[in-house]
Parts: sequence; C-alpha cells; structure tokens
Amino acid sequence: MSENLEQDFLLKADSFWKTNQKKVYMFFGAILVIVGGFYAYKWYSKGAETKAQEAMFVAQDYFAKDSFNLALNGDGKDKGFLYVIKNHSGTPAANLAKGSAGLCYLHLKDFNKAVEYLKDFSSDSKALQMAAYGALAHAYSELGKKEDAVNYYKKAATTNTGDDQTGGEYLWLAGQLLETMNKNSEAVELYKEVKEKFPKYKSGEMDKYIYRLSIEKNDFSVN
Repeated sequence: MSENLEQDFLLKADSFWKTNQKKVYMFFGAILVIVGGFYAYKWYSKGAETKAQEAMFVAQDYFAKDSFNLALNGDGKDKGFLYVIKNHSGTPAANLAKGSAGLCYLHLKDFNKAVEYLKDFSSDSKALQMAAYGALAHAYSELGKKEDAVNYYKKAATTNTGDDQTGGEYLWLAGQLLETMNKNSEAVELYKEVKEKFPKYKSGEMDKYIYRLSIEKNDFSVN
C-alpha cells in the first residue's frame, strides 16, 4: 500500500484525536474531582497524611489546564499523578492516576509511556474505558504497531455502544488502518459493521468505502 495512504490515515487519526482530546481530558478531570474528593475525605477521616489527597487535587488542576508535565511530576511543592501511582498502588485513586498519566504522555508525544500507563488502567465506566482504549489505539498507531492499534480501535468501538458517533469513528479508523496494511477484505467487513451497528455515522458514505474495495482489480483498474 502506498506511503500516501498511510500518511492519510495518520492525518485522519490525529485530526480525530485533536477534535476529541479536550472532551476526554474534561471527562477524566471531572471523574478525578469526584473520586479524588471521596478518597480525600476517606483518608482524612482515618487520620492518614494528607499529601496524597492534595497531590490528586493539584495534579487534576494542572491536568485541566493542559499543564501535563506538572500534572505528572508536580511543581516541586505539590506532587503529581506519578507520585500517587507509586505511593498509593492498588487504590482506585492510583488506577485513575494511571489513566490520566497515560493521557498526559499521549499529549506529550511520549507514546511508549502512554501505552504503559493506559494499558494498566481499567474502569467500570464504559465511557471512560472507551476513551482509554481509543487513546491506546492512537498511541499504537503513532508507534507503527498497526495490529495493536486495530485491536484497540475495535475494543473502543464496542465498549460503549451508546455512543454511536465515537463508536462509529473508532471502527471506521480501524478499517482505514487495515487498508494501509493491504487487508482490504477485513476493512470491508468493518465498514459493513459500521453501517449495521452505527447507521447514523457517516450516513450513506459507508457504501462508498465498501464498493471501492469490493471491486475486483484487473488490468484496466485505475490505482
């Protein structure tokens, strides 16, 4: 498959991420406030030291302001997400800090670190888990790990079935990436799945993608 097609995919994926990243960051930030507030109260009520609770609040504030290095590492006075992960392992707060750290690294274009932390995050919230899988797929695509990227785009698409727009977008991106891998038949199947499961997404356009790849190539085909 041509280099142009691969570059085209990366531009589409990057455009999707830039369009949706603020929504993802705001959602994570809102959850941080809720969960962080609960654990701050819990730790305080037990007489535990308050540094960890303060770290979550300060890190969340930097996160909301797009100050990702400070959110990760703190500012010299207050700690960041990495401190919470290291010093409060096994707590829900540390788990949430892992997801947030992964998003920070993704924004900073440290894609290996983004994968490391996002893979270690899990949530019962379907919307939050969908966002994490989508971010993982984006990181893997930037690293050139296409099979992993396709798998996580597909996971993201099926995690929160109530979000037709985002789910359809993830599945469509998986199909687009499969095209760059010369896996056109698999791409067609995904486009058909988009049409069936997410009919409102790119309404009327999926037939175009399916038809284009379904035409058998011959000596008179135009590349």
